[in-house]
Amino acid sequence: MLDFAISAAREAGRITLELFQTGLAVQTKKDSSPVTMADLRGEEKLRDLIGSKYPDHDITGEEFGETARNSPYRWILDPIDGTQSFVRGVGLYGVLIGLEFDGEPVLGVAHFPALNETVYAARNLGCHWNGRRARVSEVNRLGDAALLMTDVPSLYQHGRGEAYERLSQAVRFQRSWGDCYGHMLVATGRAEIMLDPIMNVWDCAPLLPILQEAGGTFTDWNGVATIRGGNAVSTNGFLFDQVRDIIVGPR
Repeated sequence: MLDFAISAAREAGRITLELFQTGLAVQTKKDSSPVTMADLRGEEKLRDLIGSKYPDHDITGEEFGETARNSPYRWILDPIDGTQSFVRGVGLYGVLIGLEFDGEPVLGVAHFPALNETVYAARNLGCHWNGRRARVSEVNRLGDAALLMTDVPSLYQHGRGEAYERLSQAVRFQRSWGDCYGHMLVATGRAEIMLDPIMNVWDCAPLLPILQEAGGTFTDWNGVATIRGGNAVSTNGFLFDQVRDIIVGPR
């Protein structure tokens, strides 16, 4: 199933890459987020592939909603995470595929077509990045850590500004390498902390198994490992308690 998910993500990725930097028309959805033909065609491809291989499985996708067949398996899809980057011709967008079994996230793939990077993991199979084993960094001091976020204003807009300020003062440096790519930078040892003040289940589904299998943590802002918390924090694990104490308060 992991092999299938990797292949499916790459097929959908090829569709998005063919439309990347081509001046696609951008529409605005009800939640004010952008959507393009690449989002729609990418998810259509993923649904077609899953339907052919696993016709009894359920699917949740950002663009076309849910199917309900009462299967213990549910595929969770985001054909383009980072659509703002995509529409501006920036390659930090990803195709995300997650799989739940009996409500537990067990598999995740994050494929970055424009960067030719794929990060993937399944429960008890480890995390891999372009074929080699991926591990979080071993940084254990906040003063040596890299802090990532998609953008600073959104942290304030969603009530996380003060927590961000406290954390930003404690780390070595910060960058806005955001959306799913920021979380994958943590999983592959290139950063230590990633903050997201608002997330949907299709944003989170592959990230939890990937971060955990890489040795890190993926939680909501209260420190609970979940893909349905509505927000997210990734860490390299070594800094989890320190980060949680700063953004939530000591336990």
